[in-house]
Amino acid sequence: MTNLERLRASLNGTGAFLVNDTTNVQWLTGFTGTFGAVLLTPDSGVFVTDSRYAIQAEEQIKGLDVRIFGVPRRFTDVINEEATRLGLAQIAFEKSIPYSTWQDWTTQVGGVEWVPADDILRPLRMVKTSDEVGKIREAIKLAEACLGHSVRMLQPGVTEFDIGLDIEFFFRRNGAGIGFPPIVASGPNSARPHARPTDRALEKGDFVTIDLGCVLDGYCSDITRTFVIGPASDRHREVYEQVLKAEVACCAALIPGATGVAVDQLARDILNEKDLAKYFGHSLGHGLGRAVHDLGSLGARSTDIIEPGQVWTVEPGVYIESFGGVRIEDDVHVTPEGPEILSSYPKGLTEL
Repeated sequence: MTNLERLRASLNGTGAFLVNDTTNVQWLTGFTGTFGAVLLTPDSGVFVTDSRYAIQAEEQIKGLDVRIFGVPRRFTDVINEEATRLGLAQIAFEKSIPYSTWQDWTTQVGGVEWVPADDILRPLRMVKTSDEVGKIREAIKLAEACLGHSVRMLQPGVTEFDIGLDIEFFFRRNGAGIGFPPIVASGPNSARPHARPTDRALEKGDFVTIDLGCVLDGYCSDITRTFVIGPASDRHREVYEQVLKAEVACCAALIPGATGVAVDQLARDILNEKDLAKYFGHSLGHGLGRAVHDLGSLGARSTDIIEPGQVWTVEPGVYIESFGGVRIEDDVHVTPEGPEILSSYPKGLTEL
């Protein structure tokens, strides 16, 4: 069953539903342009985009009629025509649209009531098809190849900037997009969870955290490893091994029926064995798919239940100011039998 068929089967009494969030449109249709929308009913549907993407839409859109508009016509002109043709009195819309967009639609599309939709797409997007999981696997393979390629640069005197640029170049050279600006954080900078590469040169005794991911065939990867330059101290080992213990346990805890809250708390309980939980300020993980930060969270305020088909990141971290930080991150697919760790790059303490 395609994602389009899955959504249509879930409409129930919703009637007509307009999807225009870019990521949702990509998930639904495979269209990779920056502007497009789907007007879907239980038994029909049209894809709408502007003239910039006329050829692309004809190539990429399957199972929907395609409507193209250009100046002086507007998007709402097409929606107005389709609403009239289909006899629609009401159209549900995604709650993420800006208020100004809702105002435009209500004034420019006559005789239609616009109503916010229930969160139909969230549970569908969180449970990946086998095809989606396969694409995530390929993105992870490329990310791991990139990480292995980058490790050769982890030596004293090389700057974070140089390593970050090499990561981006590797992905581009291999036909992938950048999932997010890579994090390369060394020494005291590694205590910043979302540090960006600087001109700091690596030194002996540094923790070096590399967090990278790519977009390949529309799907993302996201992995993190932390290394030590030169001999590791006892404190390096203590912090690293406790983060690793938490990461391994939390990956194993992603079984159907578990909760995002409980898995996150498990990480904190394990880190607290060494009084390190106070240095872990972010959530344990997030969904992974069409977006790097896809739908779903593993955290203290999560309402998510772990289900087969979901793909999660698991990324506990400890960040100690002036000393440095450790984060270890894997991508995990939930199956009926339990967790399948999709990333396989070694995660024992590596001294370079």
